[in-house]
Amino acid sequence: MSLEKDEAMAVIQHETTIAEAADRLSKELPGHRVEILQGRLIVTPPADGPHSETLTWLIEAFAAAGARKAGIKYLQAIGIRLPTGDDAAIPDLSVVDADYRDAHLVSNYYAPHVFRMVVEVTSSNWADDLGPKVDCYAQAGIPVYLIADRRHDEVILYTDPREGEYRSRKPFKRGMSVPLPESIGIALDLPVDRLLDGDED
Repeated sequence: MSLEKDEAMAVIQHETTIAEAADRLSKELPGHRVEILQGRLIVTPPADGPHSETLTWLIEAFAAAGARKAGIKYLQAIGIRLPTGDDAAIPDLSVVDADYRDAHLVSNYYAPHVFRMVVEVTSSNWADDLGPKVDCYAQAGIPVYLIADRRHDEVILYTDPREGEYRSRKPFKRGMSVPLPESIGIALDLPVDRLLDGDED
């Protein structure tokens, strides 16, 4: 067999994995969020201004509640390596243990056990936030999953993950506040209107 044929066979035998494809897309599409959910590659473009306002307001609310003194950090866009295959998610906001860096796995991904809560503010990928991510975060044992569902004008709080699913799902409507579970480590009530609309003060 000639060298050219050997090289051709090597190219044919090397198939790009979904994790490799995700890594390549992350480099080629700066500002986009690239995730793998249930074996599917998901690419989400940058969100709008109110989406960012909600996240900024949440960070300020956690700071005012003394999260850092309680041994909690709150971070945007760090990845969770999920327990199913190559699956990995990048929540809008994560509440993590202060020593989360010890759980670093690869690239921007960390082991799920250091995550106390994840937050998603829906945008163009709203169906993934309300569907596959609920399953993925429950399977990873993330204690609290909060969704500011701008598509349906409500906030949903998932808690108590057991055997791969959340046992508690509580929807909150406008005019209400969402009391965060004590397991997070701080006492904090989040107004639904602020979560849905961003900071309009």
